[in-house]
Amino acid sequence: MPHQMKRRAFLKESLTASAMGALVACTSVAVNDATKPAPIINPPAPKDGLPMGAIKGLKVSRMLLGGNLLSHFTHSRDLQYVYNLTAHYNTEAKILETLAIAEANGINTVSMHNPPGPMSILRKYRKLGGKIQWIICPTADIEPGMEAYSREVKELINDGCDAIYLWGVRADELIAPDKIEYMAKAVEIARDHGVPSGVGCHDLRVVIECEKNKIPCDFYIKTFHHHNYPSAKLNHDSMWCSNPEETAQVMKSVEKPWIAFKTMAAGAIPPPDAFRYALDNGADHILVGMFDYEIAEDVRIAKDILANCNRTRPWRS
Repeated sequence: MPHQMKRRAFLKESLTASAMGALVACTSVAVNDATKPAPIINPPAPKDGLPMGAIKGLKVSRMLLGGNLLSHFTHSRDLQYVYNLTAHYNTEAKILETLAIAEANGINTVSMHNPPGPMSILRKYRKLGGKIQWIICPTADIEPGMEAYSREVKELINDGCDAIYLWGVRADELIAPDKIEYMAKAVEIARDHGVPSGVGCHDLRVVIECEKNKIPCDFYIKTFHHHNYPSAKLNHDSMWCSNPEETAQVMKSVEKPWIAFKTMAAGAIPPPDAFRYALDNGADHILVGMFDYEIAEDVRIAKDILANCNRTRPWRS
């Protein structure tokens, strides 16, 4: 051991490692080794859980676990190696561990799109005893008849999905007057299955058009972050909310729950700054992509901010 390491820091790191090891020892086995018994995941109930909101009866923690890092879809500007680095770190075993740590810290919901690999891990996590809820967006094309979209929604429902929303990439393409009916149809398909049905977007006009046309969605998932970070204006995979002040103003009159995502601008804004901005300016929930080692501290930060929010928009969930 290097002699310059302080004893207090060493003890803290050792105790943290021991606690995490006990929490998710079940995921330390080689999950693809058929000769070993299937582990049981049973995260302890958090001693002081996150505050909750309700989206059409579904209790959702104020912080959700984002799925981009779990699906290895990183926004890393021009750093080409980051995608592969994330994929090498977030193995199947590590993703199972991350989900367990999120639950142990009071995060009760994960939200992501539906690539086959990560979805198979979510299913495995449930079979092993995990309880985390899923809010998932199908990625099927939106087209006349909606056959592919309906099929993906049905598959997600059969898997036990707790809520569904229209993927923001698709919704951003549907704001033209001759396409808004597809937005309504996507919302209707999920609602017909009896789960909360939302709309995601990067473009604020999606929310405006949904409200104007009375699209009966149950919640919105909308990007939200300020521009006070160096790479904001690079226009190179570096900005996801082009008009944060207008977004906050529009959302003041929206009575449906709002889950804000990209709150840290893909890691460019520190969590205390990002979470405070989103929650003070009206978001009801924040969707946060985190590696396993970031979760406990990010939850602590969020809880501190939630205990002392300075917001004018009422809580809508």
